[in-house]
Amino acid sequence: MIRTAFTDLLGLEHPVVSAGMGGGHTGGELVGRVSAAGGLGVLGASFVPSDELRTMAQRARELTSKPIGINLLLHATEDRVDEVLSLEPAVLSTAWPRDEQDLASIFARAHERGVRVMHMVPRVNDAVRAAEAGADAIVAQGNEAGGHIGEIGTVVIVPQVVKAVAPIPVLAAGGLVDGAGLAAALMLGADGILLGTRFLASDEAPVDYAYKAAIVDSGGDDTLVTTISDTLSGRDWPGAWARVRRTRFIEEWVGREPELRRRREAVWAKLEASEGSDSDYRLMWFGQSAGLIDSVLPAEEIVRRTVDEAESILRSRVPEVLLPVERGSSAT
Repeated sequence: MIRTAFTDLLGLEHPVVSAGMGGGHTGGELVGRVSAAGGLGVLGASFVPSDELRTMAQRARELTSKPIGINLLLHATEDRVDEVLSLEPAVLSTAWPRDEQDLASIFARAHERGVRVMHMVPRVNDAVRAAEAGADAIVAQGNEAGGHIGEIGTVVIVPQVVKAVAPIPVLAAGGLVDGAGLAAALMLGADGILLGTRFLASDEAPVDYAYKAAIVDSGGDDTLVTTISDTLSGRDWPGAWARVRRTRFIEEWVGREPELRRRREAVWAKLEASEGSDSDYRLMWFGQSAGLIDSVLPAEEIVRRTVDEAESILRSRVPEVLLPVERGSSAT
């Protein structure tokens, strides 16, 4: 068993978290199965109707009595903080605030209800801001991740954040899918990992077969960092890019964002009309880690495999490469 400051903080068996992907990309079945396996499942509340969110939370709790989290994208959904807290998650997961938002006030509302706060950041100064506001855990997200991202790679941002906010537990995200990723994250100083793309390619993920198949078929080189999805939606994500699959839809609109803003309604209609009939004319958010995923698996198996592989790697690889120092010799 791998025990870290993060597992101790929440009373978890394993330092594995499923990302709280909004817009219906997570569901009660997925979240419940991840938490039941000893990790932390996180519901994505952003852009999900209130009654649907309540149903998701209820389903997760039917599957497990272990901790679950609920995520909010603060720049767009700060008005839903009290609604989310009323569902009594163990963790309020937050990300992408505007500079003028009062994080300390938001986090205090969670703490008043006995809810821990886990905040995701793409930059060191964002991590320091969250730590000073009272975050209980920080997720350092690298640019390899899918969906909305910053500009720094995982191998750089994780140790930067670990150093800046110690002793607050830090999770690594971006480009990680398995036990090797967990072992690497621990060696970078993190206390666990948060996985998005890997759990999209799970049996329980509430996305269609074509979405999951695209992840499994990906070599990791078929994504693009762009703002097209936000240009289409009209949502203002402060400081964020979006990593999406390079579909025909994306290729059609690259470099034509002003025209896309003008034609949003017609383009949305075309996308909806093609949904289910043309798997390459759509929006798909996933990370470069898709290149490491070769099958769709049950969520509980993903958690177990990740931890078992990490334990095996840490037990065998570290002694293998760390030569003993002979008595009387000095390290140079």
